[in-house]
Amino acid sequence: MRIELDVNGTKHELTVEPRTTLLDCLRDCLDLKGAHAGCEHGVCGACTVLFDGAAVRSCLMFAVQAEGSIITTIEGVTPAPGELSPVQDAFCETHGMQCGYCTPAMILAAHALLADNPQPTREQIVEAISGNICRCTGYTQIVEAIALAAERMRGANRPQA
Repeated sequence: MRIELDVNGTKHELTVEPRTTLLDCLRDCLDLKGAHAGCEHGVCGACTVLFDGAAVRSCLMFAVQAEGSIITTIEGVTPAPGELSPVQDAFCETHGMQCGYCTPAMILAAHALLADNPQPTREQIVEAISGNICRCTGYTQIVEAIALAAERMRGANRPQA
């Protein structure tokens, strides 16, 4: 099937088989490797991308279902080449990642949360990332990273003038 996908602000015309998952399309057709294949049946969350701003598992949907929607991968959240988003920066600063396998999905889940709720409670942060499995960190630093990013994005971390 011939489809057009809007991924990270760029329109791509692709030919895919109807059974091609969005995850496989992103990784194999567009060479965007940030979404990871983990369990491939929606349990681990490693394949999380933003679909019209909502965090979704790209292994559970077909690429053809994404036509007409805006897809954002981890490669698309940076403000400019060589820069980090506030969430990415906070993850680095708080050591919110270990092996890095779950990190792109966690960061995208955080972006989705903070877009809807700029001042989340700890419980809301935990709920927002609850569908993403991390086998390394114990989640404490991930939650700290998201809280720090929220604070910075609200401008609460800016020096007083």
